[in-house]
Amino acid sequence: MADKYANITATIFNIQRFSVHDGPGIRTSVFMKGCHLRCKWCHNPESWEQMPEIAFYPDKCRKCDICAEVCLYDASVVIGKQVTVQEVITEVKKDEIFYANSGGGLTVTGGEPYFQSEFTLALLNLAKENGLHTCVETSGAVAFELLEQSAKVTDIFLYDIKDTASDRHKAYTGVSNELIIENLMKLDKLGVTITLRCTIIPGINDDDAHFKNLGALAEKLKNVTHIDIQPYHSMGTAKAVAIGKKPWDASVPLADKEQVEQWAQQLRKYTSTPINIS
Repeated sequence: MADKYANITATIFNIQRFSVHDGPGIRTSVFMKGCHLRCKWCHNPESWEQMPEIAFYPDKCRKCDICAEVCLYDASVVIGKQVTVQEVITEVKKDEIFYANSGGGLTVTGGEPYFQSEFTLALLNLAKENGLHTCVETSGAVAFELLEQSAKVTDIFLYDIKDTASDRHKAYTGVSNELIIENLMKLDKLGVTITLRCTIIPGINDDDAHFKNLGALAEKLKNVTHIDIQPYHSMGTAKAVAIGKKPWDASVPLADKEQVEQWAQQLRKYTSTPINIS
C-alpha cells in the first residue's frame, strides 16, 4: 500500500515525539516547512520558507574555525531536511503503544501543512492505512479543496484563528481573514471535528471586540469541540535572529496566568463553547 507514496517527498524541520499540546493524548507532531502567512509573532519563523535554512547561535560558538566542516557545539545548524512519507510514518509508529493508551496519534503542523499539500495528503492517507489517529493544524488560508480532500482522513482539524478583525489580521499576518473564515464555515458543514486555536497577544488582539467576534463565530459552528487560548510567547524571537530574520518587537509583554484566565472569562461571556488554556 505504501508503494504509491514512495516518490512523494517534502521538507520538514522537526518531528517532535511525546507532544501533548497538539491534539488529544500523546502525539508525534510533524512540522512542515513553508507557510502562506507571515505572522509577526510567529513561534516558528523557521517554518516560513520551504527550503532548508542555516541557523547560527553565537552564544554556542567557540570560535574554533572549523565551521566549514562540522560544528562541534551546535552553534551552526541546518533547519530542514527532505523526507519521504514512509520515513515519517516509520518514525511516528515508534510510539504506537502510547497513542493506544492515551488516545493520541499523528499531528501534521508547521508552517502550513498544505503549503506542501501533496505530501500532507499522502501522509494523512498512509497514517490512516496504519490505523493512526490524525490531526492537522492549519491557518485555513488555503484552497478549500485541500481541506475537503483531507477531511476524509483527518480526525481533528486544529484551526487557527489569528484575529477576527480583517484589517488587523492583514497588518500582522500579511493576509486578510476572509478566506480563512469562509473555509472554516465550509469545513464545519462537512461535519468534521474542529478545535479553534487562538493566539492572544497583549495589546494587539486582546480587546473585547475580538473576544466578542470570536465567541459569535464559535456559536455559528456545529462541530467545534472547544477553543484553545494560546498566550503569546517570545520563543520565536531568538529563532528569527538565528536564521537572519528581523525579530518582532521585544517590548511586547507576556501575559501572566491571571491575565490569561481573564481572557478566558471574557470569551466565555460570548460563547458556550468550552475554553481551554494551552
